[in-house]
Amino acid sequence: MAICTFFGHRRIVEKIEPLLYETLVHLINDNGVNRFLVGNEGNFDNTVKRVLTRLKSECPHINYCVVLAYLSSKLQPGTESVYPEGLEEIPLRFAIVKRNQWMIDHAEYVVAYVSYTHGGSGKALEFAQRKNKTIINLANKKP
Repeated sequence: MAICTFFGHRRIVEKIEPLLYETLVHLINDNGVNRFLVGNEGNFDNTVKRVLTRLKSECPHINYCVVLAYLSSKLQPGTESVYPEGLEEIPLRFAIVKRNQWMIDHAEYVVAYVSYTHGGSGKALEFAQRKNKTIINLANKKP
């Protein structure tokens, strides 16, 4: 079972949904990815969840899980979620960083939308590079 995770800026300007869909279809069909870990903050995460919901109806063998940074996070009913062990010990201001590192540690592939390196998404991408993950940055592709 191959696993993919996602990182992107809270605000995304471009309409990346078609490019994201195409990228995930390729990962599913050509790389055997069937499990996806996604965060729960911002426009990029919401776009990812929307595309994964659509793909789940087309490819019932895949599944996705929302990885929570905070126990108080709100989810759609019926959404699978996980709260990484030990995260409750982390100060809240570092929760997203630690959650992102957990997601990277548990995935082979990273799909990102990172157009600048400062901020949390840029740091997550640098961490994934250090961990030698396969990275697809949608910010470097034309929709």
